[in-house]
Amino acid sequence: MKLTQKHITSQQCVLYNEKLILLNSLSPAVILPTIWRYLQTLDAPPYFLGLALSAFSLSGLLSGPLFGHWSDRTQATKKIILFANLFEIIGNFMYFMGYSKWLLLSSRLVAGIGTGAGSAIFGFLTRSTAPEDRATVFAAVMACRQAGLLIGPAFNIFLRLCNFHLGPFVVNKYTAPGLFMCLLWILLQLAVVLMYWDLPRPERMKAQESREEENERGLMENEGEENDEGKNHNSAASSATLNQISPPPTPPPSETLESPSPFKNFSISREFLREEVVVLLAAQFITLFNQTALETMVTPLTQKYFGYGELENSVMYCLCGVEVIAGFLFVRWLSRRVAERVVLVIGLTICNISGVWCLIFLASPLGGFPWQLTEFIIGVFLQVLGLPFVAVAQVSLFSKVTAEKTQGFSQGVRRSVGGLATILGPLWAGGLTENIYIMMGVIMALLLLLTVSGKKRD
Repeated sequence: MKLTQKHITSQQCVLYNEKLILLNSLSPAVILPTIWRYLQTLDAPPYFLGLALSAFSLSGLLSGPLFGHWSDRTQATKKIILFANLFEIIGNFMYFMGYSKWLLLSSRLVAGIGTGAGSAIFGFLTRSTAPEDRATVFAAVMACRQAGLLIGPAFNIFLRLCNFHLGPFVVNKYTAPGLFMCLLWILLQLAVVLMYWDLPRPERMKAQESREEENERGLMENEGEENDEGKNHNSAASSATLNQISPPPTPPPSETLESPSPFKNFSISREFLREEVVVLLAAQFITLFNQTALETMVTPLTQKYFGYGELENSVMYCLCGVEVIAGFLFVRWLSRRVAERVVLVIGLTICNISGVWCLIFLASPLGGFPWQLTEFIIGVFLQVLGLPFVAVAQVSLFSKVTAEKTQGFSQGVRRSVGGLATILGPLWAGGLTENIYIMMGVIMALLLLLTVSGKKRD
């Protein structure tokens, strides 16, 4: 019965963490459609758009390992989430104030710090799920992230109608997203305080289970010795035997349940410079680098070849989001039937096919408008299709090849590598929109390198 209650508690905590990931992805998605025009109203130069978008990833990149380290040492996920949410609340309120372009830039830096809690969340998920179920759980969490990215821009349908004053502040279509997300984070903060709790520390549970097993085994041995030797030894000898066999007195719970620091004898080089870990970190970087680079490239291409505007591009991104969510749900189902390595191979195969297709047909589209549109749709479809396979497999495998007791820090390092990719990817693609062959050539080279490395590991 205790096991059932423990299982229910774990599942509930996982569900809360999925909601946190959803809101973490919702925050940048809500402001993305209007941030450029917002900057223009503050007389910001064009390069401020890149600075504002990169600032969010940069602060998350730096805070991830710190929150992960904190999580491993205390395993107090609730406190970490509450602390991180404060940065989201303050950052979004600063975005709502919008007195100057520098305040807006600072707001994205502050809000990005809160995303570091994702490291603690992934560390919690690793510690609270069995290895065979990990890919399934990660697939569901990543589907929540993509759902946030998908529905985030849709909130601007009603936020753009705002036009009123709130004290000294103006609430319009540019400032409303900041106020809206600030209120959502406050509601989430209250929900975490009232309905979220931490599971018992795994080390404490293991220590307690180990002690109980030793005590039970000692009692069984005592009974056996008493039955066999009771007639042949006097009471003094029997008492001596019992004292010798019986387990030592159980120390107070506070002494037994205390575990050594998870970072005792920890070595960064020994943990992260192993071949399998390097390959999985490379998969994280290359996947996100390629994804963000292609996302940056897509809008200029649709404008150049098809004359798409904001509406058409929004519909396209919406359809891609639906495909990604469906892909994660499919991977969730598939991961219960095949190993993560198989899922990774499938994803890399799809990504390589997509890269070749884009290099041939997107760099220089062939045929008339219908053929060009078909070539573009197939290329985007294949690129989006491969993402869930690679993403889920590499996260699940990474959690298995790194130490469980330092998962928060390890997941923070992994997310920092991904954050670096999301910063460099758009910068790379943004400067090569007129040189698609060079841009796609590098993307293909990275994919081939990753594929060869992954097969070598197999």
